[in-house]
Amino acid sequence: MSVTGAAPSASHPQPRGVYLLCGVEMWERFSYYGMRAFLVLFLISNDGGWGWSKADAATLYGFYTGLVYLSSLLGGYLADRFLGTHRAVLLGSALIASGHFCLAVPARAAFFCGLGLVILGTGCHKPNVSTMVGQLFREADGRRDSAFTIFFMGINTGALLGPLVCGSLAESERFGWHWGFASAGVGMVLGTTLYVLLRRRYLGEEVGRRPPRRAEPRGSVAGTLGAPLAPLSRDEKNGIAAIFILCLFSVLFFIAFEQAGSSLTFFAKERTDRFLFGGEIKTSHFQAINSLGIVVFGPAFAALWMRLAARGREPSTAIKFAGGLMLMSASFGVMVIAAWFSDRGVRVSPLWLLATYVLQTGAELCVSPVGLALVSKLAPPRFASLLMGAWFVSLALGNLSAGLLAGQVEKIERGAVFRLLGGQADFFLLVFVIATAAAVALFFLAPRIGRLTRGRA
Repeated sequence: MSVTGAAPSASHPQPRGVYLLCGVEMWERFSYYGMRAFLVLFLISNDGGWGWSKADAATLYGFYTGLVYLSSLLGGYLADRFLGTHRAVLLGSALIASGHFCLAVPARAAFFCGLGLVILGTGCHKPNVSTMVGQLFREADGRRDSAFTIFFMGINTGALLGPLVCGSLAESERFGWHWGFASAGVGMVLGTTLYVLLRRRYLGEEVGRRPPRRAEPRGSVAGTLGAPLAPLSRDEKNGIAAIFILCLFSVLFFIAFEQAGSSLTFFAKERTDRFLFGGEIKTSHFQAINSLGIVVFGPAFAALWMRLAARGREPSTAIKFAGGLMLMSASFGVMVIAAWFSDRGVRVSPLWLLATYVLQTGAELCVSPVGLALVSKLAPPRFASLLMGAWFVSLALGNLSAGLLAGQVEKIERGAVFRLLGGQADFFLLVFVIATAAAVALFFLAPRIGRLTRGRA
């Protein structure tokens, strides 16, 4: 469904609804990344936390973040068949806010209840906000990739502010962990209020509406009651195939990228000299570097894609993905060197993590917003939210695998799994190899994927 009346030209300004949805998603990501920034720190802490081992904390982190994205498949299905994206977003917002306030209660039962509510709420909220961005454009509108990059900047503005605000409260002696959880809930309430107040003005009634109860046959304007779904065309089937191929590479990308909340956080806490200019950098604040980079560099990437699209020289989605994987590989090349120094008993400069996160910023800008745009371009309209949910399933598998892999960091460090460089450098070397192999494979597959999409992505 497209509601914009503008011609499909990259020279036109973006619909105003893009900026509203950008703001709504900013607050949802504020709550998610704010809590994620200190979750493993809370779990391993003996001062008000649970005193878990790093392996157990990383495993729970992996299952939690994996289920957050896996639930997007359910949320997409409910939106496509019953609720519409508008109602799904409202339901998700209420569940997320309730979940964070449950986490603020210092009891284990409330903690797990809160995690469950956040998981279900994010599943309803996240894929459907992304789908609504796609609903603002006609199929051939050249502004789509740029719009998703702007939307992605909103995501990362929230991801920047969340660790700084929620992480600071959680790690402070004056407030503590549960104030951090509560502040994430406040952010979600603000985002929901923004959406409710401005939706009609900036989105109208068409975007997010409840889907029709009965399917319309191909070529029909009004449809016939009880008509079966029209079969998918060859192009639609090929488009779905391309989505699933790139979802497989998305899994490999996020195995590396989601080390930020686990193994890289452990490295920041235990192996990094966090004193700078007479003050201490809080461990959770390192996770804000990536988001700050996206806010800074995101406009440049959005402008680059629009300029290349206007000239007919924009790289295919597969090539963008492969480039992102190469940048991710380079970031863990940096970490191999940093870990090699730290394995010799030295707390390394925070500049190593800074360089890592800056490289990962470029990598993410080549993958995440481009992947969202890919689904909105190629998914048949009647399966738009479901396939957006499938995209987030790839993130779920990547997050789960990342957590399980990070749970092995101590075993690999001791040489119990394999030994090449020795110590934690071996762990980051393994991630480096995964990202490099995926990038090379995708460069070779890019022409095949291009034939499936017939130049549409």
